[in-house]
Amino acid sequence: QVHLVESGGGSVQPGGSLRLSCAVSVDSFNSYCLAWFRQAPGKEREGVAAINPDTRGSTYYADSVKGRFTISQDNVNNTVSLQMTDLKPEDTAMYYCAADPWVRPSDTLRPDEYNYWGQGTQVTVSS
Repeated sequence: QVHLVESGGGSVQPGGSLRLSCAVSVDSFNSYCLAWFRQAPGKEREGVAAINPDTRGSTYYADSVKGRFTISQDNVNNTVSLQMTDLKPEDTAMYYCAADPWVRPSDTLRPDEYNYWGQGTQVTVSS
């Protein structure tokens, strides 16, 4: 059984920062592919950032967030975090944490590759 719980969402002005965290209850946490996705109203769920152990912990980012968002994992506390800086109104969405024991590296940001999901946390960027 894999259980994920996100926290840290909220409202922020453009240019601001937020840090999302996801507590993952699972054995062999550091062998799981971990990712953050987001979904805005009326849009498809999209991959934001991920860490894939099959590529020695390489990180993957959507082009729209490169240089602004950073994903990291804590293998002691079994958490994965997303530090978001220079937030823009277009970053407004429900953000989801996801995990899977194996994801092909080329598919690391594809939502249909993940079997375990959190309930989501809302991020709103508005002036």
